[in-house]
Amino acid sequence: MWSSGRRVLQDLLILPAALRSFSLTPAQNTVVVERWWQVPLSKVGSPPRLHPRRHRIYKLVEDTKHLPKEKMELILTQTVPKLGGRGDSVFVKKSVGRNKLLSEGLAVYPSPENKQMFAEEIRLLREGKPEERVQTRTGQLTVEYLKSSHLKINQMPSDEFQVHKEVVCRQFLKKLGVVVPPQALSLPFDSVKEVGDYWCEVTVNGIDKVRIPLSVVPYEDQSASYKRQLKAQKLQLEEEQVSEPADEQEATAQAVSDAAVKDSESQVSEDSASAEASAAVETPTNQDTTAPPSDSPKKD
Repeated sequence: MWSSGRRVLQDLLILPAALRSFSLTPAQNTVVVERWWQVPLSKVGSPPRLHPRRHRIYKLVEDTKHLPKEKMELILTQTVPKLGGRGDSVFVKKSVGRNKLLSEGLAVYPSPENKQMFAEEIRLLREGKPEERVQTRTGQLTVEYLKSSHLKINQMPSDEFQVHKEVVCRQFLKKLGVVVPPQALSLPFDSVKEVGDYWCEVTVNGIDKVRIPLSVVPYEDQSASYKRQLKAQKLQLEEEQVSEPADEQEATAQAVSDAAVKDSESQVSEDSASAEASAAVETPTNQDTTAPPSDSPKKD
């Protein structure tokens, strides 16, 4: 058996390279191993000298089954939450890309044609005429969000406090989580420091304009208000804890009094019933059983 194996190995080694065909595609779920002890060179025309035990020991080189799975690159055709908007290149797991994004038409492969198409679309969006531009899905969501928003800016106790365009942009990012560049924001004033209600206008992607109410509210120490809130919550909890035992005691006393009233009523009813029964029994015995005197004379 060992000689037949040596013969087959020798035939494979002797075959010319033109007759051997190798697969150029990567194998799936394969294990690459290597002999621990190298096979010594043999003479020309002689078979390799394989040791029966030593040359059967292998060491693991690569296990393709347990390799870390690489992420795939896709270009989104629609806005996908937590991923991006139309035309954005994202890297996702292969399972998510194949089973959700590609199958539902939410993304396409990043081929040169697709990249060129989306690049042209972005260029037209930035450089095209305003009447030719089309608002993106992300821009539409931003417009809807800004329409229902109200920006509040706390007045600071400093004398140098002023509300101007840079301050409003920072407050948009801090309070509403929206990045508004200065060139996309317009204010009816240069700067203001008084408390009151104002407004500002934001241009989304150079297409839609949204007017947002802006209020400058009085200064309030956040730490002090937080402490007051905690104190009020603590007092409320203590009142609830005190009121619960009192309510339980009142309920217990009410239940005891109700039970006592019921017992007294039942006792009174039983006493009255027994009195009536005794009266009904004693009435016939107390009656006079003697016959009344008759007026007729007795016969001799």
